[in-house]
Amino acid sequence: MSKVALITGGQQGIGLGIARELVSAGFKVALASRSGEDAPQVQAALTELGAAAIYVRHDLQDIDNVASVLDTVEASLGPVTTLVSNAGVPAKVRGDMLALTPDSFDFVLGVNLRGAFFLAQEVARRMLAAPSDTYRSIVFVTSVSASMASIERAEYCISKAGAGMMAELFALRLAPHGIGVFELRPGIIETEMTAGVKDKYTARIEGGLVPAERWGQPADIGSVVVPLAEGRFAFANGAVIPVDGGLSLARL
Repeated sequence: MSKVALITGGQQGIGLGIARELVSAGFKVALASRSGEDAPQVQAALTELGAAAIYVRHDLQDIDNVASVLDTVEASLGPVTTLVSNAGVPAKVRGDMLALTPDSFDFVLGVNLRGAFFLAQEVARRMLAAPSDTYRSIVFVTSVSASMASIERAEYCISKAGAGMMAELFALRLAPHGIGVFELRPGIIETEMTAGVKDKYTARIEGGLVPAERWGQPADIGSVVVPLAEGRFAFANGAVIPVDGGLSLARL
């Protein structure tokens, strides 16, 4: 069986960094996003990744579309052996959590938690329905915000903390079947999502916020995903791995 990875948000940022590393390791990849195949980022990613990559449109809020997305991937590449649950949205507006509105709360949790859960659920069901000698895995890309509070983006932190428990639950459910589940918690990564706060965070990083004294790069995340997807950490099922240059280390 071919090694096939479905990567949500795989057309840019951390997702594209993961896709590059998986393709280099011999995986076929399906890039899923809500942006549409004609979006410039999607076209650039497909051109860069070449014949090993396809695109499938999926809005994580549309949980009724999950089965058809997986049917499309299976028809083109074969059954998914690794799901990289990476796509997510930030808080619509950063501000006082006491002013947080229900629509922003519902939007962020609808994508980062609800949408991610039901996609992973269907992937897991299909994996269990068709046992394979090929190692299978689900990798949830959450955030250091799963455990580090930022009161100006409460809904995002809540969604990532919930995603951490989601990963733990899937790990417990799937471990008896040899399917690995892992949670990666990126720190401050240089992507399109962080472009608007680059100057602010560069100054803080230079001031000692990140012990590694640099921005994280998408390749830093991708290099961790590959051995997880290949089964080299199979007995570490359920592991939570910070990929943050030491940002989340407790310091005095």
